[in-house]
Amino acid sequence: MSELVFVGLGLHDHLGISLQGLEEMKTADTVFIELYTSLLPGFSHQSLSKLSGKELNILQRKDLEENNGKIVLLAAEKGKTVLLVPGDPLIATTHVTLRIEARKRGIKSRIVHGSSILSAAIGLSGLHSYKFGKSVTIPFADENPSITPYAVIGENRKLGLHTLCLLDIKAEDNRFLKINDALKALLDIEAKRKEKAVTSNSLAVGVARAGSTSPTVKAGFVNDLLKQEFGDPPHTLIFAGRLHFMEAEALVVLADAPEEVRRLAN
Repeated sequence: MSELVFVGLGLHDHLGISLQGLEEMKTADTVFIELYTSLLPGFSHQSLSKLSGKELNILQRKDLEENNGKIVLLAAEKGKTVLLVPGDPLIATTHVTLRIEARKRGIKSRIVHGSSILSAAIGLSGLHSYKFGKSVTIPFADENPSITPYAVIGENRKLGLHTLCLLDIKAEDNRFLKINDALKALLDIEAKRKEKAVTSNSLAVGVARAGSTSPTVKAGFVNDLLKQEFGDPPHTLIFAGRLHFMEAEALVVLADAPEEVRRLAN
């Protein structure tokens, strides 16, 4: 039976896959994996292959984006095919496109969800999930000096909402945008636009290696975060909007924010 199952791998290593996801692998005819949409620092191909008893066919960006996932769709037309994806499978628009094409070809598709940075970073920060506005990706400034992230943070801030910022990665080139570099890029835009969307006194939270056993979570004002060493990637950045008193308490207790943050709460 033709079938394509999208399976989330979680955030850090090969143990992040769910039991359901592992069972889907064991009963698959073909298993593909892509690792270009996110970084799994502790991931081991060999260990997951041994756990599942399946060979992992590695996909490159061009296989899914330039070639429209043809290799995956052809396999799925012949039998049960699993596509392993970092995080939660359909967060990346590439995979949504693939699922749409599968449906058009009459291929049944299912999703086995995994933990996502969208919920993990927010949970680690201690901020309330329902108080987040539009999220945004901050690109490498030398490749794409976009003002969109700055504008989104400013729009959310006017509404009192928090902003989750995903930091760009180029896994194939082993490039990962760091929190400090993202902050510098935003301050450079602030210096030109002077709209006070992001200033040295803006309150933010840096999260590194969410999903691992030793994530780094640090809240503070931008000026202070620029001096913070967050360690190995992946990194995520949150800009705080209007704070509830419990959020302020969480930032101080759980994210090592300065005591003065308590006074910012409503």
